[in-house]
Amino acid sequence: MNPSLFDGAPGARLKWAVLFVIVLLGLFLLVQTVAGFQNLRYIGSGVAPTNTINVSGYGESFAVPDIATFSFSVVSEKSTVAAAQADATAKINAVTQYLKDAGIEEKDIKTSNYSVNPQYDYITQVCVSGMPCRQGEQKLRGYEVRQTTTVKVRDTEKAGDLLAGVGSKGATEVSGLDFTFDDPDAVQAAARDEAIADAKQKAETLAKSLGVQLVRVVSFNESGGYPGPIPYYAKDAAFGMGAENQTLASAPEISVGQNQVSSNVSVTYEIR
Repeated sequence: MNPSLFDGAPGARLKWAVLFVIVLLGLFLLVQTVAGFQNLRYIGSGVAPTNTINVSGYGESFAVPDIATFSFSVVSEKSTVAAAQADATAKINAVTQYLKDAGIEEKDIKTSNYSVNPQYDYITQVCVSGMPCRQGEQKLRGYEVRQTTTVKVRDTEKAGDLLAGVGSKGATEVSGLDFTFDDPDAVQAAARDEAIADAKQKAETLAKSLGVQLVRVVSFNESGGYPGPIPYYAKDAAFGMGAENQTLASAPEISVGQNQVSSNVSVTYEIR
């Protein structure tokens, strides 16, 4: 660089400008270096800690379900597909209208299965003495249309009445009554918080016994959830074929009870 560039007043100003740029560059590099060390220290992308302890925690939460779900099917068998479909459609429309009149919103009524299958009779051939028996044969009897619908009931007190009501309107099978939560994450979070508190207490007790200090959490895992639902199934005279011509069946007594939600956590702490 030509030394004459820094002569006189313009040169002095240029010298200060160069020094200012050098200082700013140095500060920028310093900030980046410190940030890099912080990332290594707190995010855990650097050297994995070698001094750790692992503890487990358990928590559970009980709550009264606020949602009930069940499924029902309408079945129709006729000599032709068109006739079976028309009959099944009339039945499902009647049940759907009943549900809407009972306060079930359309968004909570969902078709989960629709099938059309041929139905056969197996005809056995009579054996004639002294003659070889001919094998039996299948003869087409008609066609079966089956439509299954899942219903979400937001007022659980109506569940029993609805189970009986859909049967009286033409539903052939009613099954799968399950009570759950509209917002399951809130109930799960309560169980998780209890499990984490349990793990933390165990870690603090263990650290005190070992004469060490807890530094930070380096890993976390969770498992757990809901117990399996207890299904409800009803298929009798009140829920069977021809039920649409019967009076409203007696509503079964339904107990909502409480659902248990559990959480198992595993937490690894760095110690020093």
